[in-house]
Amino acid sequence: MDAQPNSPEARDIAYHLHPYTNARRHQEIGPLIIEKGDGVYVEDNTGKRYIEAMAGLWSVGVGFSEPRLVEAATRQMSKLPFYHAFGHKGHSPLIDLAEKLVMMAPVPMSKAFFTNSGSEANDTAMKMVWYRSNALGQPQRKKIISRKRGYHGVTIASASLTGLPANQTSFDLPIANVLHTSSPHFWRDAQPGESEQEFSTRLADELEQMIIAEGPETVAAFWAEPVMGAGGVVVPPAGYWEKIQAVLVKYDILLVADEVICGFGRTGKMFGSETFGMTPDIMVMSKQISSSYLPISALMINDKVFEPLADESNRIGTFGHGFTAGGHPVAAAVALENIKIIEERNLVDNARDVGAYMQKRLRKLESHELVGEVRGVGLIMAVELVADKATKAPRGNVGALGVMVNGLLQQHGVIVRNMGDAIAFCPPLIITAEQVDTIVDAFSKSLDSALQAVRT
Repeated sequence: MDAQPNSPEARDIAYHLHPYTNARRHQEIGPLIIEKGDGVYVEDNTGKRYIEAMAGLWSVGVGFSEPRLVEAATRQMSKLPFYHAFGHKGHSPLIDLAEKLVMMAPVPMSKAFFTNSGSEANDTAMKMVWYRSNALGQPQRKKIISRKRGYHGVTIASASLTGLPANQTSFDLPIANVLHTSSPHFWRDAQPGESEQEFSTRLADELEQMIIAEGPETVAAFWAEPVMGAGGVVVPPAGYWEKIQAVLVKYDILLVADEVICGFGRTGKMFGSETFGMTPDIMVMSKQISSSYLPISALMINDKVFEPLADESNRIGTFGHGFTAGGHPVAAAVALENIKIIEERNLVDNARDVGAYMQKRLRKLESHELVGEVRGVGLIMAVELVADKATKAPRGNVGALGVMVNGLLQQHGVIVRNMGDAIAFCPPLIITAEQVDTIVDAFSKSLDSALQAVRT
């Protein structure tokens, strides 16, 4: 990149190692520097505005300029800028948030525990699962099953749960005792002539055979997103969760629902677990809990998890886990206000209704030569790009077409994210039908430009 000396772009290249970025490629092209946000829009340092059709990172539910969240942070910062929850301490925002989460849970939950990111929350949940097994006198029950293409974070433990090669290659992951079963992507992985119900039955049978092969007495938990996010917005097929949960109940295996992306309205209900009839023992939440205005995450546990954990902490003398900033009072105050806004403005209904409209508009592009599948639920969806509709083969290297269309959309003033050749859309919950039209029109133009480019 030919950046001016001492410009923000040049200083970024000189001093900043970016997450989820090709470091060498970044030295060539430099950053897009975002300076402002307003509603569903963000603005870069040249003054160009974009619709942020990924809500940042699946997360800014109420938009980028909500004054009530700024005011909530300011009030709390002036009253109690920091305190912790170690050693029988507490503070009002954290108590209020814990009560709110447990009361709004879609299935009975007992306690909330607070961390700072989805990765930390999943890491914590894994430790709790192991701690519980030891408390129950089952030290052999430590194996955890997650899914290929699942995403649960980037710490050593949570990246092991993740089922994406880029999160494990050259990191010496996954760690021992983490196994991966198949992704429930019907369009990509179903056998010829197989119905959705038959596909779901086959995946449940595969899971059961894995449990039997490993020894049911050694398997502690099954980890899954209601809808896979970073793995390509994979919506489970008909019957999937009913059949998977029957296997887990049969072998007394805990279900951990990773609601980091799906929670707080994204799927058209408050939690993805509601949308798909899941009854988790642990729920993991982050991102939209505060619209990512401040870092905060949480996990909720039911009595089946809490009671053995409490007994073990009593035997040892403490539950020896926690984070300095876990449940930070300012972040907790913002999260509480954010949830109030989602409820008061019926943003869950907006996700359902405007999401249905957006999916309808995207499905009108299914006949496009480059479109293989349109999938989604609520306000989270993806369009899979292909070279050949019949074989579902990519055009060139996997991801090349996705990168091209991503870049074209950015030129048209729309920010999305490609996961390989899947273009993901996950706009703020406040988006309108008119703004959806702008996004889809830009996407249609980008598809046409990409098709022209690959033909020449």
